[in-house]
Amino acid sequence: MTTLRAGLIGLGAMGRNHARVLAGLDGVRLVGVVDPAGDPGRSAQGVPVLAATRDLLALGVDYAVVACPTALHEEVGLELAAAGVSALIEKPLAHSAEAARVLVAAFEANGLVAGVGHIERYNPALQNLRARLEEGELGELFQVSTRRQGPFPHRIADVGVIKDLATHDIDLTSWVTGLSYGSVSARTVSKSGRPHEDMVAIVGQLTGGVMCSHLVNWLSPLKERSTVVTGERGCFVADTLTADLTYYANGARDTEWEALRAFRGVSEGDMVRYAIAKREPLLVEHERFRDAVLGLPSDIVTLRQGLETVEVATAVLESAMTGNTMSVPLRDRIFAGR
Repeated sequence: MTTLRAGLIGLGAMGRNHARVLAGLDGVRLVGVVDPAGDPGRSAQGVPVLAATRDLLALGVDYAVVACPTALHEEVGLELAAAGVSALIEKPLAHSAEAARVLVAAFEANGLVAGVGHIERYNPALQNLRARLEEGELGELFQVSTRRQGPFPHRIADVGVIKDLATHDIDLTSWVTGLSYGSVSARTVSKSGRPHEDMVAIVGQLTGGVMCSHLVNWLSPLKERSTVVTGERGCFVADTLTADLTYYANGARDTEWEALRAFRGVSEGDMVRYAIAKREPLLVEHERFRDAVLGLPSDIVTLRQGLETVEVATAVLESAMTGNTMSVPLRDRIFAGR
């Protein structure tokens, strides 16, 4: 395997994990890290810590991982694209839909491999769930409901909970179902004294009429990461903290209990918790991106998919500000239907 020279931009909480994975990734050599604050936590894995992206480019890299604050993604990404360097950009792709479109155009114009770090796609529970939905195990889909809550992460200062956390749920919902968002309605609150929202409740409709709902916040002492997909044959529950996937089947047995026989809805059936292999999602994400840079068949989150997620998040913010249900722009649709 060809050894690729990789760089990392940003040594924050996520950047430190990227450095760890890159340092041990087969076929890749981490050659430098960019962070103006240096490396007080000694997380750079022994490579040079540089002050600016141009210093990293001077070392000669095949690709870079962009893990700096979201507000800087456009500037850093354009610098990499202009230098002919492929990039894996942490989610969200950019701070605005306009900036995201600029990044898509820049990398596509230069014929470069570029992806977005929507890490939940590589969670074993969601990977298994998506495969089962593709096989039609639930039959017709009715609803996707997610809950993503926990304490406030003090490292996040440039965006609110919608663009930082809810973009996980927006992307994974489209990805596991193969459906795009048609409309969204949202309400937010801000209780932490920051200029951005720290709680959001979203109700949406996907193409084909499938409903979705997302509860996301930084205000709960309970850390929860749950995805529930309900269909005509039952529901799947994915816990992405533990990477467990459980199936709850609709009951199929007749009953002599008159009160239950009169109920025309579903009844409780078998429950199955699947035994699935549990590899680290971040490692899988890096392996897929490495293979894409090498020109091998690989499944990465494209910039156009990242753009679609940012456009949905933008519609969510606008709905929260105006109190109106917002349609999601039809351009650049990736998830057109199952």
